[in-house]
Amino acid sequence: MPELPDVEGFRKVLESCAKGRVVQRVDVRDAGVLRGVGVRRLRDALEGRRFTAPQRHGKWLLARTGDGPTLLLHFGMTGRLVCGRPDDAVEAHDRVLFTVSGHRQLRYRDQRKLQGLWLADDDCDVARLLGRQGPDAMAVDGKEFEAALSSRRGRVKSVLMDQSVLAGLGNLLADEILWRAGLPPTRRAGDLTEAELGRLHTHMRRTLRSAVTAGCVPPRDSWLTGHRDDPYPACPRCGETLRRSRVAGRGTVWCPRCQPDGS
Repeated sequence: MPELPDVEGFRKVLESCAKGRVVQRVDVRDAGVLRGVGVRRLRDALEGRRFTAPQRHGKWLLARTGDGPTLLLHFGMTGRLVCGRPDDAVEAHDRVLFTVSGHRQLRYRDQRKLQGLWLADDDCDVARLLGRQGPDAMAVDGKEFEAALSSRRGRVKSVLMDQSVLAGLGNLLADEILWRAGLPPTRRAGDLTEAELGRLHTHMRRTLRSAVTAGCVPPRDSWLTGHRDDPYPACPRCGETLRRSRVAGRGTVWCPRCQPDGS
């Protein structure tokens, strides 16, 4: 599933491919990815407009058109944004194509269509669509982070993945951050000490910076992510056999030595 680093990568794709360029044509090949907007309205709203600097909030990508409407994209589990040319072969899962000036084309590509595209008429509409999102995980400072987590009663992994608490973290990032911070995923967020919350915030920021640079949550040998799918996964830090369970319905991996229950 695309998480914050992936969507930041899509933001860069949009910026390099379409920033400053005029939308010449919107081709909706599958209206099943449009949310709250029809094909004709989407075309009328965007064709002739110029994409400006895109923004990201959590897992949401905002394709702005200056003082015009904003296209909001969410990538669900299998979505992505790619840049090509109008004469490139269309792939089976290319759902919406945006041809822009300069012989370029942005494509919203998604196999499972769990999320999609929204259109906001103005900033108030953007705020309404993003109203349930918490602060962006890359931007939240230590005090905001502590306040957001300390009042929660749920397990810390569940809280980290709750987009109304922090926007942008998914399953892989939550496991990676907790492993680096030495905290078990089943600890109650409200039971974490000030020192533990500070450590968790520090490792979240470091992990996100590295992942954003890589454009994904990288499956490196030195990362927990690099071993979660091994047949006999071992902790890259201490060599202990990793444990698997489910937290908040998601497959969870952790090290019982590096993340003891009593920490």
